[in-house]
Amino acid sequence: MITNVVNLFAQVFFTIMYSDLECDYINPIELCNKLNPWFIPEAGLHGFLTLLFLVNGYWFTFLLNAPLLAHNVNKIVNKNHMLDATEIFRTLSKHKKESFLRLGFHLLVFFFYLYRMIVALVAEDS
Repeated sequence: MITNVVNLFAQVFFTIMYSDLECDYINPIELCNKLNPWFIPEAGLHGFLTLLFLVNGYWFTFLLNAPLLAHNVNKIVNKNHMLDATEIFRTLSKHKKESFLRLGFHLLVFFFYLYRMIVALVAEDS
């Protein structure tokens, strides 16, 4: 639950930074310097969470997280995870769309995890 909240806040931060670049509140070099250090830790945290689901046998939750894990691994293997200040305006719409999708995913699974936690707590009391 906590790791998903961290990833959720990271995606909110990414989305705000892309919007700031689009509105010209921040320049591309600053954006890249602020966001590039956070891509690998965010992907690593999500990978760790997904691995925990696999190890503990939560198959549905693992399968729910597997597509984003595969996407993150694909971006890192292809060295496509870093932002380039010279190309950012050309690819900004793609990055914003990806950020909104990730934000929606993390929000959706946050409520799913919250529901499962409440169900587990209620079942424990019975």
